Amino acid sequence: MTWHLSGSVDAFAAAAEDYLRARPVENTVLLTVTANLRQHGKHRYGSQDPVFGWHSSHRQVDGAFLQTPPFPAYLSAMPTGAANTLAEALTGRDLTGVNGLTADTEAFTRTWRRTTGAPASPGMRMRLYRLDKLTPPEPPPSGASRQADPHDRELLIGWWEAFEAEAMSVGHGAAASVDDGLSYRGFTLWQVDDQPVSMAMASRPEAGMVRIVAVYTPPEHRGNGYAGAATAVVTQSALDRGARDVVLNTDLANKTSNALYQRLGYRPIEDRMVMEFR
Repeated sequence: MTWHLSGSVDAFAAAAEDYLRARPVENTVLLTVTANLRQHGKHRYGSQDPVFGWHSSHRQVDGAFLQTPPFPAYLSAMPTGAANTLAEALTGRDLTGVNGLTADTEAFTRTWRRTTGAPASPGMRMRLYRLDKLTPPEPPPSGASRQADPHDRELLIGWWEAFEAEAMSVGHGAAASVDDGLSYRGFTLWQVDDQPVSMAMASRPEAGMVRIVAVYTPPEHRGNGYAGAATAVVTQSALDRGARDVVLNTDLANKTSNALYQRLGYRPIEDRMVMEFR
């Protein structure tokens, strides 16, 4: 059982993409980040070089990870013990944290602390949902949806930055993210009296999977059902474009969003956690 590390996204894709695409729901983030790096270059998420790795047993890939500084290392599911040996293999890198299934994150952290002496503190706990059957809000809120276009760019950038600030997420270029989403018409807006009040975005499809991201309603417009309506529309749009699986991630501490997505027809798949090394 061996970890193979590389600084090349193309080498990573060549070795691990078939493994990742076999389970596109669980590997949603690894697939979309890999695709973005291949399209936009290795510094899409920051100025430091990323690192990639895949784990093999009996010549078969059975685990993978990537890290795009300053983000934590992001782990796929992996065999028992692989998270420990990965932590050993990454000793010497300036990791800000690790993001994986709860047991893998805990195993990685134990070895990381033993080998580096670095402090560790629990970060966000997340839940991955997959759409079962879409159930749009009934009755819908006032207003109507429309697809965002380049005229909405400045609004979307401001909302994206506000979304990241509320999520306490490391920013990776709101303008670049918005421009990318606009390039394939990925944004949906909900508006009332011609005024946008909520947004949601769908990722590009990867292996038949689309992830809903950046669902955001400004504070002054919350409590009216706009986020649920926007999410339902962008979900239906992904289905209409041929997505087999539509997924999204939530912060488990946000009971409102977790309840909302379940009302829309999303069902829990797995839980993950971040451990921070700062």
